[in-house]
Amino acid sequence: MTKSYVNSKNMMKFLLGSALGILMFLVPIPQGDSFTTLLDFVKSFLKDLFGASLNYILVVIIVGSAVLTVYDYICKPDWIRKNHYLSKAFCSTPLYLVSKILGAVFIVMVVFHVGPEYITSVDTGATMADLCATLFCIVLGFSFFLPFLTDCGIMEFLGVLLKPVVRPLFHVPGRASIDLIASWFGASNAAVILTREQYMKGFYTKREAGYIMTNFSIVSIPFCLLIANTVGISSLFPPFYLCICVVGVILAVVLARIPPIRTLPDTYQEQVGKQINEDVPQQTSLMNYALESSCRRAESFRLKNVVSGGMEVLMGMYFDLIPIVISWGTIVLMIATYTPLFQWISYPMGLYLQLFGVEEAFAVAPATLIGFTDMFVPALLITGVSAVKTKFIIGVLSLVQIIYMTEVGAIIIKSEIPLNFIKLFIIFMERTLIAIPLIVLFANLVL
Repeated sequence: MTKSYVNSKNMMKFLLGSALGILMFLVPIPQGDSFTTLLDFVKSFLKDLFGASLNYILVVIIVGSAVLTVYDYICKPDWIRKNHYLSKAFCSTPLYLVSKILGAVFIVMVVFHVGPEYITSVDTGATMADLCATLFCIVLGFSFFLPFLTDCGIMEFLGVLLKPVVRPLFHVPGRASIDLIASWFGASNAAVILTREQYMKGFYTKREAGYIMTNFSIVSIPFCLLIANTVGISSLFPPFYLCICVVGVILAVVLARIPPIRTLPDTYQEQVGKQINEDVPQQTSLMNYALESSCRRAESFRLKNVVSGGMEVLMGMYFDLIPIVISWGTIVLMIATYTPLFQWISYPMGLYLQLFGVEEAFAVAPATLIGFTDMFVPALLITGVSAVKTKFIIGVLSLVQIIYMTEVGAIIIKSEIPLNFIKLFIIFMERTLIAIPLIVLFANLVL
């Protein structure tokens, strides 16, 4: 007789542990005219707690990471190479070594206000320093809570129940719905990190993880409201957000079936292999198997694993990811702010917008491409535009493009998913070109 994992102990782990994870990441909490999550409250609390000292903490982390990575690259000491946590944080390739050194230089210049303005201004380095401060608090807030969401059984439970819908529609496991909800109410970078951790544990293939990161990691509802307010169409927020959802789903369905997503290897992380099974056995009800799967997962959950897993995420994010984010993000924003590059390359996009009858097409054309650098910049570029429908179109477009290098792009590239800069740009352009006629059609119907 097959062993059943459904017992009182495993049920308690599943219900209580998952409830804590859901409360932290997924439950919307009212905040003024909008809402947020408990994770966002923790992030804000930590930012207030650290205050001005947060910038100096970043200096220590980023400069320390650069120094130890250089030391490891030259000397290859055993105390780093043979330590699981330290090797992940400081063993690096030449590209990432140079990136960490640049990140150290940039953060010192920004925090201590030295060097040229094109590096330290609020449009470039200062923006990235603030983003890294936010990322620092998000990672600190969720590193030790993430296992409650991923390891207590809720992802297995929803995965089995939602697979009949999610798998044929998006070609991903049912558990991917958690990633969507995490970004929907919380933050897209948190959802990307969640997906990366699930891939590393053998629950997604490379193709599935890459697809989820580039299609499911939408920005949160509060940020959508911020964009609507910034471009001056907050009164249109219901159709504005409905358009984001409809176009986002259509894009997700289409991109699952075309390159480069379709051509990614459909293989699991080599060291752990496949760890997922959402196929319901014959003569077993969907609900019973969902409960069995969740309790089987909960049985292996231990609090000591929360600490070790949290430390691994913390070390990787702080000493490996944040230095890369500030170096690449600052360079990208310098190009976007202080060079006419986006004006030059956006001319074809002006013709494309004009083809669909978008007013002030060439004036807003740079905003269609500059979103590749940062998700907030397009909204700032179109504040002077007078046509409400054009504001609506570009505002929605900036929120369904998803591939923002300063927000999630660097995290994706730094993961083990085979998506490089070129592939991410191709996906960005696919989303942009497919989305524009859909958004224009929707705008013509509702405005």
